[in-house]
Amino acid sequence: MSEQLYIGKLAVLYEGQGDAADFKRLAERLRVPLRVRSEPNFDPLESFYLTWRDGVLKLLDRELLKKGGLAVDIEPRPGEQRSWPAPKNTPLGQALGRKTQTVVDATTGWGQDSLHIFRMGYRLRCIERSPVMVELLLDAFRRLGELEWVKNLSLELPELIAGNAIQILAGLDPKPDCIYIDPMFPPKRKKSALAKKSMTILHELLGDDPDKDALFEIAMQAAEKKVVVKSPDYAQPLGGKPSQSFHGKLLRYDVYIKS
Repeated sequence: MSEQLYIGKLAVLYEGQGDAADFKRLAERLRVPLRVRSEPNFDPLESFYLTWRDGVLKLLDRELLKKGGLAVDIEPRPGEQRSWPAPKNTPLGQALGRKTQTVVDATTGWGQDSLHIFRMGYRLRCIERSPVMVELLLDAFRRLGELEWVKNLSLELPELIAGNAIQILAGLDPKPDCIYIDPMFPPKRKKSALAKKSMTILHELLGDDPDKDALFEIAMQAAEKKVVVKSPDYAQPLGGKPSQSFHGKLLRYDVYIKS
């Protein structure tokens, strides 16, 4: 990671709760300053902060300094069944397919699709290139492993791989049945809804995905059976005409089956 990647943008914030050494190590891993909120001269200098609140690692912007914070949510989303394995009758489950066993999520981000894939019973590996998101995901998978139903079923947690998916996919062994891609697309220019807070922050920290075409190409080489691409309904298919598509609300899952 570049020495200056987050300098001026991000700091780790210690608010007086928890082991200060954990905050110090986190700041060292990310190579960002450690700020102490209780110090009389504390003045928000950065746009974003990482801190543990109530035992959960959270990402804050200045607006969230006084409340809440964003964390990877390990609970099922509204409408998802809580049984395990969850039914595969959702558009994402239909796109992945019942014969698929192993999945690589090449663009994990906030991990909501990854966790849905995990709850449907697939064996999952996650790739994430943002060091900030890696820390948030590691914390989430730790919390996931502490859930009673996960422990009672002795489930294998998702594996998290930090780095650039384009480089990592080429060396994956064994090849996964399916590679899942959810690239960041530019927002629709007309009548676009205000982006969710989590995606706004992620975009400000990471920017667009200028290499999504290259990612698709390497994914087609690295997958054993298929590649699934999540796209907003207004976007052109990333890999040309797909083998099939499954539609959700305002989005679709394009499936590219290898011949």
